[in-house]
This record gives sequence, C-alpha cells and structure tokens, in this order.
Amino acid sequence: QGKTAPEFLHTAAAIMEERGKQYDQPNGERSMGKCVGAFNIITGHTLSESEGWLLLQILKDVRQWQRADYHADSAEDGIAYSALKAEALASGN
Repeated sequence: QGKTAPEFLHTAAAIMEERGKQYDQPNGERSMGKCVGAFNIITGHTLSESEGWLLLQILKDVRQWQRADYHADSAEDGIAYSALKAEALASGN
C-alpha cells in the first residue's frame, strides 16, 4: 500500500525543514526570491517568486512522467514546491 495524502504532506514538510537546516534558514528553504531576482536581471523578464516555484513544480511533474515507474523524490518535491508556491502567492510574491 502506498502513502496516504496526509503522509505525503508530512514528508514534504519534513523535507522543507531539513533543507532549511542545510541552508541555514530558520524558516526553511527560501532561495527562490534571490533566484528569480537574478533571473530577471539577466533576462529582463519579470518572473515572480510564485512563478519560480511553479516552474520547479512543473519540472518535478515532467520528471515524474518521464519514468515508467513512480519516483518518490519528484512526487515529494512537487508537493513541497506547491506549498511554497501557495505561500508566495498568499504573500503577494
């Protein structure tokens, strides 16, 4: 039997907490603002933080469907990116 939806959410939350520890950010991994800022300077575009998270979420979905079998990393990261995207949208970013 596979994971339940709440189990996926708990796993994604744990991943985000661990990434925050790895990158020394008390609120979790928060590098997207800097990434889209650099992207926008280089390209002249106006990508928002939430659009950056959407891009990474799409990347994980594409990777998931390129394989014949289930890939846990893609699924779990996709959930985490969705939550980070929602947070950015709710903050107007």
